[in-house]
Amino acid sequence: MSYFKPCPECGHSILYYRNPVPTVDIIIFSPPGQVVLIERKNPPPGWALPGGFVDYGESVEQAALREAKEETGLDVVLTGLLGVYSDPRRDPRFHTLSIVFTANALDLSKLKANDDARQARLFSLDDLPELAFDHGRILRDYIACLDRFKV
Repeated sequence: MSYFKPCPECGHSILYYRNPVPTVDIIIFSPPGQVVLIERKNPPPGWALPGGFVDYGESVEQAALREAKEETGLDVVLTGLLGVYSDPRRDPRFHTLSIVFTANALDLSKLKANDDARQARLFSLDDLPELAFDHGRILRDYIACLDRFKV
């Protein structure tokens, strides 16, 4: 969808496009069967995967590394791409799409809430709190992938 809007500098009409906003989420996995979650400081409230908006000029991989560090204090190594989640209702604020990465932390002892996170901690995949956005669905998909590779 597009529309015209006046330029704030010169007043001429400018064509604007209304597109989904790109975000990243990171599943930081820790054996045995735990993931890092953050409690959000800002609305919408709740526990969530670390993640956030992709900055202009930044790749989604760079955004994932930056968001993991900003929210959890952890340096991570990306290990895979779980998927892309784009339901227009996934974020109550506006239409976002999320590229979801899996990752391992280089040193979990450095886990500490920063930036937009009130708390950061490990949760067992068997005992997850109520999750914000569609992060429950994302983690169910992740668990299903893990189950596929069990012998």
